[in-house]
Amino acid sequence: MTRIFAVTNQKGGVGKTTTAVNLAASLAVLGHRVLLADLDPQGNATTGVGVPKTGAAPTVYQLLLGEAGFDEVRVTTRFGFDLLPANRELAGAEVELVGMEGRESRLKSVLAQAAPPYDYVLFDCPPALNLLTLNGLVAARAVIIPMQCEYYALEGLSDLVATLRQVRARLNPALEIEGLLRTMYDPRSTLAQQVSNDLERHFGARVYRTVIPRNVRLAEAPSYGTPAILFDRSAKGSHAYRALAREMLERADPEDRGRKTEDSPQDGRPAVRVS
Repeated sequence: MTRIFAVTNQKGGVGKTTTAVNLAASLAVLGHRVLLADLDPQGNATTGVGVPKTGAAPTVYQLLLGEAGFDEVRVTTRFGFDLLPANRELAGAEVELVGMEGRESRLKSVLAQAAPPYDYVLFDCPPALNLLTLNGLVAARAVIIPMQCEYYALEGLSDLVATLRQVRARLNPALEIEGLLRTMYDPRSTLAQQVSNDLERHFGARVYRTVIPRNVRLAEAPSYGTPAILFDRSAKGSHAYRALAREMLERADPEDRGRKTEDSPQDGRPAVRVS
């Protein structure tokens, strides 16, 4: 069964796109069929895997409006996973979707007809609660929340959890929180340690054991159009994202516990429903 995740946070600059791109690449390296959908008009996930945003090729914009089919939009990247690209045109979908029937579930309908089947589908959502993010949340079965260990991040997390609760109640009863991912983590920061401890205390099993460190190679990789895990395999950030992929697989399938690497965590936890 396909596992569909929305990578989302209403706060920008938390490593959301970096997470979506590197998680997609890590899962593909492990032999899984992966689709990454760029739902952000900035198109950073698109350029981050070396696909140009300019040109006449159709994007998620045409896909959501019914002007192009899935196979017309899909791009097979050189990193072993498929991409639904985006560019600035996608910002126009906000206005054009408003008057459409079933506007919150356009993406879900498209994916229901997609072929070939995927093991994992990841949505890189924009840093706002808009119709694009809403389409991702309605189509997803679970949410991955990247966040920095800072004070304001905790306030934003409370707002996001409240939003997810409303989406679950009104539009997607199956929606779960897969996990909270601590990103750009600096262990030398006392504040980061305190916030990290608070997250573990309040959210327990919802917090991934894997922590993504602040790492310059993660920041450099997008300018080369390459996921960081392939740009510099030895970087700490690359090791962390491979470990995250292993942790996700272990949560999903106990049989993956037998295929550990030095990067992989030693136990898995189930996803937790939004309550």
